[in-house]
Amino acid sequence: MKPRLRFRYHRRTSDLPNTDSDKGKQHMKLTFFKKVLVAGLIGASLSAVAHAEDLLDSVKQRGTLRIGLEGTFPPFNSKTPQGELVGFDVDIAKAVAAKLGVKPEFVTTEWSGIIAGLQAGKFDVIVNQVGITDARKQTLDFSPAYTYSNAQLIQRKDDTREFKTLDDLKGKKLGVGLGTNYMDMAKAVPGIDVKTYPGAPEYLRDLASNRLDAALNDRLMLAYLMKNSQLPLRTGANVGPGNPSGIPFKKGNPKFQKAIDDAMTQLEADGTFTKISDKWFGIDVTKPAK
Repeated sequence: MKPRLRFRYHRRTSDLPNTDSDKGKQHMKLTFFKKVLVAGLIGASLSAVAHAEDLLDSVKQRGTLRIGLEGTFPPFNSKTPQGELVGFDVDIAKAVAAKLGVKPEFVTTEWSGIIAGLQAGKFDVIVNQVGITDARKQTLDFSPAYTYSNAQLIQRKDDTREFKTLDDLKGKKLGVGLGTNYMDMAKAVPGIDVKTYPGAPEYLRDLASNRLDAALNDRLMLAYLMKNSQLPLRTGANVGPGNPSGIPFKKGNPKFQKAIDDAMTQLEADGTFTKISDKWFGIDVTKPAK
């Protein structure tokens, strides 16, 4: 007779009756799975809430688009003696809000804190000639550009010389605002006799009086000054790269981004942007300078 194989009688642990220890382990497993399930449900709920809180939903629910601007930056935004906000950016903001189906709500703030105010949620967007730069695009999303700025020369109407670049002004007198980036731009070109002034009115008067060969300022500002000035002056060549400005808002709002992109595309197509630009500048500053 063959000897019996003893290992036949050794049951696997899983075959043994449940002990108190085994029951405790099963209870721990069930508790763990319950926690995982609850955590998953909470995560899904939070995800749904986050998705629902796109800026567009908040704006629509509130019925207003909160717009940050300085209120002290003519012709873009400033206050009348009666306290009414007026300007190019004010009109642009009103048009965009109307396309979104809400009312504009303006919040004035100093330029030095305007980006921080946007990030803190004090307003939904900024409409205040905010340049679209790579550095800003790392932390903010932008609408399509609605203005294009350039450094531009200005000359007397009877001056037949054509200065195409700043190099053409070597040996000539060029008026600029003291402490501006245009002063730095002019001084970076050796040979230009750079004359600094407290502001545009002073150097424009000297230019008209033949004490300067040309002056240098922002294309947008010069268009406004020329529209409202009685001096015998004309705009000259654009110099330097163009600088687009757009409407920034906080990242993570894809629905709002599409809505504002669509709104601005429509406002450009129907001629609204061009009309607003002509009203304030006499030229179309919503397209790149040629």
